Amino acid sequence: MTGPRRRSFVVRNPLAAELVLLLALLALSLGVGVGTVTSGDWAANLDLLLTSRLPRTLAVILTGSSLAIAGLVMQSLARNRFVDPMTAGTGQSAALGILAVTILAPSASILIKVLAASAAAFAGTALFLGLIRRLSPRDPYVVALFAIVYGGIVGSLAAAIAWHYDLLQYLDIWMSGEFSGIMQGRYEVLWLIAVALAVVWWVADRLTILSLGHATATGLGLNHRATLQIGLVVVSAVSGLTVATVGALPFVGLVVPAAVSRILGDDVRRAIPMVALGGALLVLMSDIAGRLVRYPYEIPAGTVMGVVGAAAFLGLIFNRSFRLA
Repeated sequence: MTGPRRRSFVVRNPLAAELVLLLALLALSLGVGVGTVTSGDWAANLDLLLTSRLPRTLAVILTGSSLAIAGLVMQSLARNRFVDPMTAGTGQSAALGILAVTILAPSASILIKVLAASAAAFAGTALFLGLIRRLSPRDPYVVALFAIVYGGIVGSLAAAIAWHYDLLQYLDIWMSGEFSGIMQGRYEVLWLIAVALAVVWWVADRLTILSLGHATATGLGLNHRATLQIGLVVVSAVSGLTVATVGALPFVGLVVPAAVSRILGDDVRRAIPMVALGGALLVLMSDIAGRLVRYPYEIPAGTVMGVVGAAAFLGLIFNRSFRLA
């Protein structure tokens, strides 16, 4: 296929192009690592694939897709394309919830920690959305700046509490997303994310109307409060599951939905498949890069994503056509 034809295929079929790239990266992810899966011992190769490589790859895909979708929902709730759950206080609140459980009930199960993280994320996100109502929606950068400041305040509160109880190491794990510890039996709770994604698909049209503003949405017959609460539950559940299982990954929920909305517009239902695949691709590429840059050592996917995501965020800010969209 020639260069122009290849570009034409990508432009006309972006979803298919994403799927093909995802399958290629999935195969690469299964083969990249210190241990080899091509040795003569096929039983050992299969055991490595099933106990480590495949669970890790599936966890990366689930995490990337869910965080991107959560970002899409969050941007609809905040009516701002520069908001991300992991930088606007939701992820930090989830870590605060896990920290509280660790202090009060150190032997609590992962499910209890997920529930506590989700509840704290719900409270933190609800407070954030309540506060930004006082800001002018005409300047998206003011909301974005406030989101970063708010996330920093919540994160600092969590750090102060963790320092007092000598738990800073644990907090660092929850706030630095990485997948090296993912193995069979340690990631399956992430499949609960599928429920949250199904809910997003169910309320997608309502979220699109919600993004038009309270007055317009109410005038069109939408129950604004109920839809807002459903969106809050989805964002909180995804953030709680992610932070409790693999840690926080910044910018996924900001860059991917914002870029897709530039291509497809603000129709949430239309954007969901492309956003989900885009999030999976971005996190999978970050995880693979982290495994290869200092091979045989690893750089956490959250660190790689922080660099890549920050660069992409700056690109969006300086893109005049995006700002005026």
